[in-house]
Amino acid sequence: MNFERQAQFAAFAKAGIHLPGVEGFYTDMAMDSQTSLITTGSSGIPAYLANYIDPNLIEIITAPNKAAKILGESKKGDWTTSTLTFPVVEYTGEVSSYGDYNQNGSTGVNTNFPQRQPYHYQTITQWGERQLEVAALAKIDYASRANIASVNVLNKYQNDIYFYGVAGLQNYGLLNDPALSAALVPGIKAFNAGTGPWLTAGNVTATATEIYADIQALFTQLTAQTNGLVDMDAKMVLALSPTSSVALLTTNQYNVNVNDMLRKNFPNIRVETAPQYISTGAGNLVQLIVEQFDGQDVATCVFTEKLRTHAIIRDLSSYKQKKSQGAAGAVIFRPMAISQMIGV
Repeated sequence: MNFERQAQFAAFAKAGIHLPGVEGFYTDMAMDSQTSLITTGSSGIPAYLANYIDPNLIEIITAPNKAAKILGESKKGDWTTSTLTFPVVEYTGEVSSYGDYNQNGSTGVNTNFPQRQPYHYQTITQWGERQLEVAALAKIDYASRANIASVNVLNKYQNDIYFYGVAGLQNYGLLNDPALSAALVPGIKAFNAGTGPWLTAGNVTATATEIYADIQALFTQLTAQTNGLVDMDAKMVLALSPTSSVALLTTNQYNVNVNDMLRKNFPNIRVETAPQYISTGAGNLVQLIVEQFDGQDVATCVFTEKLRTHAIIRDLSSYKQKKSQGAAGAVIFRPMAISQMIGV
């Protein structure tokens, strides 16, 4: 043992460290003297262990169901009903000159029985035992979500029937009932020197005066169709597309917008929007609808079954359930109380 090592051992002994039998030691160890790794080198834990799953589920938003909000809806019949009949009564009569012995003049009642045919439709929800448990790992309540989806798809289709009816049946919608009067065309617009829409390329190009004049034309058509039974205080619905409704914010030179003018002149009007009023052909549609005449609805959305849930069927390791609805479209009792304009 050299002098340097003896001095180091003496220093250890002075500090209370005794190494009997040790004749020497290394102060440095070369890195290449370490053994190589057998496993794959790693810089951390598996990434999935650091993954956070938000417990709040983000639901995809679809277009709203607005037909029932525009017209209201009512139940007629049930799922056994194949035909809906709506009796119509019209009073008739004539008078003649009075005479003590005259027997002229008569009164009577004329009746009609227009009909509608409801359409019944269904969807089926299915879920499996393993499927439920796998979804639960992601904190998704699959069975309840599948049931929500079934109700959603039924209501979407019901809303479509309310607007468009069902082809091949006496089942019509608010937008295509054959009893509706022909649609008006918009008035002349200064922007394009002719009849045209309120918006061009997504921008409002019609003036507030021009837009209000088109709505005024719809009201004028109503008064003509009803022989003056509709006045400016009547409860009415102005139904139009969401994009066309933006034009109602257009102001005139006095900083008064179309909405302000409508509420001033038609105090009981309300505005409702629905994407079904967007047209890809002749332009967007606008309807002005009177809500009631003498306490009777002008029109209503009709369903036979709002929702019928059938028995849950148990299979070997899964379940399924049928749900059904029935709808007869929009039944318009007084079509003369609706005016419309295409091309806005």
